[in-house]
Amino acid sequence: HYGFLSDNSSSVHAGVPIKREWEGSRDSTASDMIHSPSESNDSNFEEEQEEPKPCQNFFSLDKVLRTRQLVFDFDGERPIPRLREPLDLFTIPSTSCPFQGVRWPIECEVIRDKIQHIEWDPSEPEPFYQPTGDEQAPMPVGGVRGNTVYRIDPATKSSYFTYSRVGGSRGPIKSATSCANHQEEPTLAFESRFESGNLRKAVQVGQYDYELTLRTDLYTTKHTQWFYFRVRNMRAGVTYRFTIINLMKASSLYSAGMRPLLYSEHAAWLKGEGWQRTGANIRYYRNNTEQDGKALYSLTWTLEFPFDGDTCYLAHCYPYTYSNLQHYLREIISDPVRAAYCKLRVLCRSLAGNAVYVLTVTAPSSSLAERKAKRAVVVTARVHPGETNSSWMMQGFLEFLLSDLPDARLLREIFIFKIIPMLNPDGVVVGNYRCSLTGRDLNRNYRSLLHDSFPCIWYTRNMVKRLLAEREVVVYCDFHGHSRKNNVFMYGCSDRKDASQCLQERVFPLMMSKNSTAKFSFRSCKFKMHKSKEGTGRIVMWRLGIRNSYTMESTFGGSTLGDRKGTHFSTRDLKSMGYCFCDTLLDFCDPDPAKVTKHCLEELGLLLRQEVRRKLGREVDSLEDLCHIDIESSTSGSNSTESDGLPVHLLNATNQGKKKHLRSRKERNRLRQERVQKTQAGKSDASDPYSCQTFNATRQHGNPEDQS
Repeated sequence: HYGFLSDNSSSVHAGVPIKREWEGSRDSTASDMIHSPSESNDSNFEEEQEEPKPCQNFFSLDKVLRTRQLVFDFDGERPIPRLREPLDLFTIPSTSCPFQGVRWPIECEVIRDKIQHIEWDPSEPEPFYQPTGDEQAPMPVGGVRGNTVYRIDPATKSSYFTYSRVGGSRGPIKSATSCANHQEEPTLAFESRFESGNLRKAVQVGQYDYELTLRTDLYTTKHTQWFYFRVRNMRAGVTYRFTIINLMKASSLYSAGMRPLLYSEHAAWLKGEGWQRTGANIRYYRNNTEQDGKALYSLTWTLEFPFDGDTCYLAHCYPYTYSNLQHYLREIISDPVRAAYCKLRVLCRSLAGNAVYVLTVTAPSSSLAERKAKRAVVVTARVHPGETNSSWMMQGFLEFLLSDLPDARLLREIFIFKIIPMLNPDGVVVGNYRCSLTGRDLNRNYRSLLHDSFPCIWYTRNMVKRLLAEREVVVYCDFHGHSRKNNVFMYGCSDRKDASQCLQERVFPLMMSKNSTAKFSFRSCKFKMHKSKEGTGRIVMWRLGIRNSYTMESTFGGSTLGDRKGTHFSTRDLKSMGYCFCDTLLDFCDPDPAKVTKHCLEELGLLLRQEVRRKLGREVDSLEDLCHIDIESSTSGSNSTESDGLPVHLLNATNQGKKKHLRSRKERNRLRQERVQKTQAGKSDASDPYSCQTFNATRQHGNPEDQS
């Protein structure tokens, strides 16, 4: 399904699970599997084979039983069977064994440079860019009139995913730079073939002007927004212009003052400074080109690099790679205090074989009854790879929850947390913006039964189902990023059929807005369930029975609220939303119901009545009437109608028409009898000289006997 099939000769296509492909690759210094020494299956297997057996009659027992799953211990001469330790079950990371190497599609070239950035926050919030009205809007020139200085081959030799390898392509890394030697001024040197990088081509169209083309999500022809690339060979004090020419969204936060991000290795080394907002003359506009009949848009900006000969990086948002996650998880399991109440496991393997980690966080229970009485909270993030701000919120959530603060200890005593910090590791690794290696948006396929195509979300949904069978799940929340709205807000699910639950779904977001007045906007929250969103995690979990099911959306830009109005979010701001989520959980589950029923519901009723009065111009008295009034607009910004199209290898497939429904046995028998009767009638007509057909033919051509 969507990237498993290429030809019938491969073992993958003969019914062998695709994970066997990456299990067989052992050519990297990084370990491909994660095994604790105490639970190493290979060592256990060797010990069991070398173990002497007291009774020689049992040497051939394995052959008699025709299985290798049974292992025999002996009490004297009496055999005691037991199951062998599984060789390939969910693995447990440990401090003494490294995490597995990062796996790439086999056709991806990956440079060997280790990309690292320091974590740093500016002392003061960085302001939005203020347009002057004089910003230029350069139109694309292209490689014909410009000088192509960087170009990488399309990352896909085929139109769908086949198999993966640690480190990507086996072959030597090809040079992607092409600098003209006759130029007096050296050109910038670009690079994006590293984890989460995205830049396909750079064309020099002026002495200091460069046109940039982003790579679409692998195995698709769309989703260009995330960019992250390296620049070298620059001069300080010179104004460079960068113009990205193949963006696909009609609107962007760059039109509202958002600025790109710059990281300087010299500044990090000399001043301890990390990612900073940069750019002037910023403009987002429609250009004069199209792709597949759809208009393309450009983002242009100018900047001055701080140092000569520096190594700098430019990005759409603060990068957070799969390796960053592994490093943070390694810190957690290395700390014996946190490891006592945080268990790290591998939920499943992604399509490329990268581990999807799940953390279970709760205080140890003194009895089984106490553990069963705990309710659950499920939190996930990074189903869309380009929404790196969701990973920073997730890290803030984990930092608070695993801390020694009294509120954190109380949360661990009350709840069992199931946390999946990165749902789409493959997309994160290759630098996609929205899709996995299937070429599909995972957050539109939570209802899918194709666990081989969508293992990450299939196992997530299955985990939640098992959890619901054991205990109540109080809150489900999936962290996201948003490209068209500022602030942080939530999307929820409302049940208009149940008046008793009216407004209940709005309580948690309202509490969030009170706990973070300068960052969280309750006015931006929406609770409609559109048909195009039926496959999202939020709605699927709600239909499974989780009444408080949300996505928490953080802007790529900043805040328009309170004392933070007109400023960008830093990584510290994003992590603070994770802290706020924990704080709101305590308020939401406060044993005093007056906080919820009396204060929040009364305030929500008042706010909704005001909104009805403002938009519809009428008064509403009862709560039941409020439940049946639709005043919300669409949850725009997520491109739901475009995000889940077919992958590129299926776009040109012929339309086979509507699928025919299977008929019942009774109907099939009736149709068969009708066909037999028609056949018999046709034979009898052909043999009867006085049939209608013979008579008509005689009228048209005359009787052959008369003609003779």
